Amino acid sequence: MKRKMILIAAFLGVTAIALGAFGAHGLKQFLSEAQLTTFETGVRYQMYHALFLLFVANLIELTESKRKIITLLVVLGVALFSGSIYLLATNSITSFDFKIIGFVTPIGGLLLIISWIVLFAGFFNKKS
Repeated sequence: MKRKMILIAAFLGVTAIALGAFGAHGLKQFLSEAQLTTFETGVRYQMYHALFLLFVANLIELTESKRKIITLLVVLGVALFSGSIYLLATNSITSFDFKIIGFVTPIGGLLLIISWIVLFAGFFNKKS
């Protein structure tokens, strides 16, 4: 599981960097400042959770089942939260109206919050 988590974290990290660069350089002329700021929020949270997975992968005190749950929550959370933010921020330059998927953003955010709660619970319930 540790290897899989590190691979997922690396993928999330590299795509966050690529999307951040694309947003800063490739989208700058097409999006407003507010849209770019929104796009950057998606990038930032994706990177935070890539680092979070690296951290969790290296915690020897955490059970494998908790690692699996956290990984699943982070992957789904980033896909829904950051993914929907990317689409919503670039809505003005596409032919599809992504506003209809806006409801998934808070669901993704909730999954990310729950991943941190699972980490907390994993240590809270553990005897030292």
